[in-house]
Amino acid sequence: MSTSVKKTGDRVDSTEVFRAVGLTKVYQMGEVEVHALRGVDLELYPGEFVVILGPSGSGKSTLLNILGGLDVPTEGTVTYRDHDLTGADERELTRFRREHVGFIFQFYNLVGGLTAIQNVILMTDIAKDPMDPVEALRLVDLYDRKDHYPAQLSGGEQQRVAIARAIGKRPDVLLCDEPTGALDVKTGTVVLEAIARINRELGTLTAVITHNASIADMADRVIYLSNGSIARIVCNVDKKPASALVW
Repeated sequence: MSTSVKKTGDRVDSTEVFRAVGLTKVYQMGEVEVHALRGVDLELYPGEFVVILGPSGSGKSTLLNILGGLDVPTEGTVTYRDHDLTGADERELTRFRREHVGFIFQFYNLVGGLTAIQNVILMTDIAKDPMDPVEALRLVDLYDRKDHYPAQLSGGEQQRVAIARAIGKRPDVLLCDEPTGALDVKTGTVVLEAIARINRELGTLTAVITHNASIADMADRVIYLSNGSIARIVCNVDKKPASALVW
């Protein structure tokens, strides 16, 4: 199943960033084969904010990991701006991740012995065209906490440092796997607002995995996965800001 769009908010672009065709992933668990993805067809476009919904085991993280070059499909192809990721070797995938993709996970993975801005600098120092680390922290409203260590920050603040670190290299793509999963409702809303601001101000293609269906209201498109397949894709013509969501 494949549904494409050409309009994203106020941006119009018909050239896809990702194109997946027949994406299949099978894991061998002893003598048992686990089909994580079953022939997924999908295009993702510049500047989109996409939410991926589905129950545990539906293939959400597997799909995101393949798009981000962290995993490879068993069958099918995935291209990034006409570059075939399926045929890339590990060195090429590492370069792809470093230059083009920002990752945000449920757990922050900050370096405890470094301040917030030093954690961001870890990423900007290896980027080709990095953002000013201070500007990255400003985008997530953490400039005033830039010299604090992770232990001095709340969970939501640590996640926003992780967002600043991810965007510090100016990625074309921001992939978020349950970024609010370890946070309470109020803090999670603040984190989602930060992610939405990055999408809006930088025009970064953003895909967010979540179990929380209410987050779908802030997306341009919602992709529903079930049993490794796309059940449906819904275009959201009345998207709302994160602050308007009722969880």
